[in-house]
Amino acid sequence: MDKVKIGIVGTGYIGNVHGRIYARDARAEIAALFDIIPERMAETAKHIGGRICASREELLDHCDAVLVCAPNKTHPEIATAAVDAGKHVFCEKPFAIGIDEAAGLLAVAKSSGKVFQVGHSRRFAPLYVKLKELLSDDVPHSAHIKMNRGELLQPAWTGDTNVTGGFLYETTIHFLDQLRFQFGEIEELIAYGSQHEYPEIDEFSVIFRFRNGFHCTFASSADAGWMFPFERIEVFCHHRTIVAEEMVRLFDGQGTSADYATHSFHMLDDDARKGFAAEDAAFISSIVDGTPTAVTADDGYKAVELVEAVYESIRTGQSIRF
Repeated sequence: MDKVKIGIVGTGYIGNVHGRIYARDARAEIAALFDIIPERMAETAKHIGGRICASREELLDHCDAVLVCAPNKTHPEIATAAVDAGKHVFCEKPFAIGIDEAAGLLAVAKSSGKVFQVGHSRRFAPLYVKLKELLSDDVPHSAHIKMNRGELLQPAWTGDTNVTGGFLYETTIHFLDQLRFQFGEIEELIAYGSQHEYPEIDEFSVIFRFRNGFHCTFASSADAGWMFPFERIEVFCHHRTIVAEEMVRLFDGQGTSADYATHSFHMLDDDARKGFAAEDAAFISSIVDGTPTAVTADDGYKAVELVEAVYESIRTGQSIRF
């Protein structure tokens, strides 16, 4: 098969990450770029190649697969146009903003005869792959999970809900997807929130109960300090504790002794350690070899559903059942 011609809509940080990876993939070719900021698009083309397009329509005429890497609120419109044009689609997270738009895009994706993958990259991070492997041999019953950042005022758009759709739609949605990936389907949640850094709720405490009986606490903070690790999962099994810190190191303590095994991933480069390289390889494999889509439109929809459920629980003071 000829190389898959890749078109990238949005040449900011994440568009360049994926472009850099596909420029090295022998099965792919960077064919076309489009961005509303021409200078940024031109700079990207210098490094990874690709036709500089004057419109999204021109890009669709010159590629087989579209990477949707533009701001969050534009994802459904761009992805729908790509599906309508008969293209394979890689849609960065979030899948959409709000249940109505997510449901609309889910219907579009399911009507497509092409590959549609959602960019929840942490599923591919070697540390989280290893955590899932360890948990498959045991019966986890509960966990503490947290994701915090220090000051996040730069870039300014991170605090603009007209761009992000809300705090939970940025990095935190990765962890809501990670909960399903690691522990199964969620049955109920109750959430509490407050506002500290941005002009919106940006501090969250959530309790989750899963259909399989597993339960966990989750905290996400926008204005904590920059103390490592920024994200941490502490899972409890019978006489076993597994701790995942950032995407760098994992500790596994079993039995009643204080000894534990350490798995370290700090020597991997960023593209591999953060899962970007593996998720991009999976997308091309689905196109070229027909392998099952690694993160489906259903997965993208369910992550949006969880975000909206957390906001609804905070607004109403009620638990949300699924």
